[in-house]
Amino acid sequence: MAKVERESINFKLPKKLADALRTAARTRNTTATDLVIKGLHHVLGDLADDTENRVETRLHKIEAELEQRVNSIEGRVESSAENTGNRLTNLEQKLEVVTTKLAQLEGAIMVLRNNSGPRRSSSRYPNQYYQREAPQLQPFEEKNLALRLVSDPATLRNKRENLSPEEFIRWCKDRDPSGMGWRYEEKDKLYHPVK
Repeated sequence: MAKVERESINFKLPKKLADALRTAARTRNTTATDLVIKGLHHVLGDLADDTENRVETRLHKIEAELEQRVNSIEGRVESSAENTGNRLTNLEQKLEVVTTKLAQLEGAIMVLRNNSGPRRSSSRYPNQYYQREAPQLQPFEEKNLALRLVSDPATLRNKRENLSPEEFIRWCKDRDPSGMGWRYEEKDKLYHPVK
């Protein structure tokens, strides 16, 4: 900033007022001259407005405008982040529903494949629906059973390792579309159906 040119003026003040001025300057950590200048600005208003004060006033206005703009931008960014988060959560939920339905569909397809073996019937009636034997499910690999149980291989493995065999079978029955229980056989690394 440009240096303000000053002029020395001598004037006399009442002693009490001069003492009060010095005390006020000390408590405000400034000089008595600065307090007198501020008082003159207050009384004289625009007539005493010098370049330093105009620049300082303009700087304060610019700071206020910048702060207002920053707050506005921050508000928009936060709002945008919340909207993006909400959209992402909704998308994740929809993806989870689609994944579940796909796993159920794949499980049903596997059941149908296992059921499509040769059929024997001793009936001479054309409608063999009621005389069919119950389909025999084949053992599943871990990833295929996880799909059938609408789960993932890691969860399936975790349940098998942390639950007792009976609890694991019960857990499988609760999740299996046909209520079938499943038991893991270490020798062939497959999950076998249990009624």
